Formats: sequence, structure tokens, C-alpha cells
Amino acid sequence: MSQKVLLNSKEVTIILHRLACQLIEKHLDFSDTILVGIQPRGVFLAERLKQILENEYQVPEISLGYLDITFFRDDFRRTDKPLEANKTQINFIVENKKVIFIDDVLFTGRSIRSALTAIQSFGRPSEIELLVLIDRRFSRNLPIQPDYRGRQVDAINGEKVKVSWKENESEDAVYLITN
Repeated sequence: MSQKVLLNSKEVTIILHRLACQLIEKHLDFSDTILVGIQPRGVFLAERLKQILENEYQVPEISLGYLDITFFRDDFRRTDKPLEANKTQINFIVENKKVIFIDDVLFTGRSIRSALTAIQSFGRPSEIELLVLIDRRFSRNLPIQPDYRGRQVDAINGEKVKVSWKENESEDAVYLITN
């Protein structure tokens, strides 16, 4: 197994600031906009973006929620191992709000399809957008594309993209892993 660095810590920081600026361009004060991190790995990206928007760009009171899609996935009954659900934390109404789904890697698109179904339990958003750190271009099974992307990666099916966050690992980095 080999591992290649796609993005180092400095490059991740630059991309996070670019994504934050793109969000500000489109959503200005975020009064009608909600960030929703897709559990489990989109949460780190969503929290980091909220922190940058509030602390470095003085955007006040951004609503941030976490959405667990475990039981909305189309493959959740196709495994023998027991599923471990994460926690959904959405303490606000999404009715008529702009929702931005945030996830670390867009691969097949199935997680986002599941999130589209899961969010309906919290109301009907006026609009839904997708922000991802990594867009795996050639792996899509569904017609889902990001509105905001940090980096586009051409990884073939035998390769895996791994995102590390300093909150749960030693550093911010993105790796391409080949078996």
C-alpha cells in the first residue's frame, strides 16, 4: 500500500479560506443560510468553515447542524456488521432556509442522495447546495455535483482519498492511498 500527499496542511488552510470567501459571496450575512455537516467526516470541515467565517470574516451567528444519514443510505442493510449511527443535531427549522451540505469527499454521490432524503424530516429548504473538500470526478453513480469544491481529484476505483483533520488525527492533510 502506498500513500501520496495530495494536500498538505498549508494547502488545506488556503482552500478552506477560499471556500469561506465563496460562501460569503453567495450568502453574505447567512441570515437565511444553514450549514449542515454530513456525519461523520463532514462535521470537521463544517466546524472549521464556521470558525473561519465567524472569527476571520466577522459573519455573526452562523447556524450549524450535523446530519446522520446512516439509516437513509440505500446500502445500509447490505452488510453483516452492525451499524453505528452518529448523532443528528439540527436545533433549528430548515423550512424556507438555504441549506449547505458539507462533506469531506464526494465519491459516488450516494451519501448526498441520502442527506437529501434525511433533511426532509426537518422541513423543506428553499434551496440546497453542496460543498466538498475533495471531488472525486470519475466515481459518480448519481448525477450529483458540488456547488463548491476545494480540489478535484482524478482517482480510479482502486484508490482511496483520505482526509485527515488535526481535530482527530495529527494534522490537516489529504492523501491518495493505493493498495
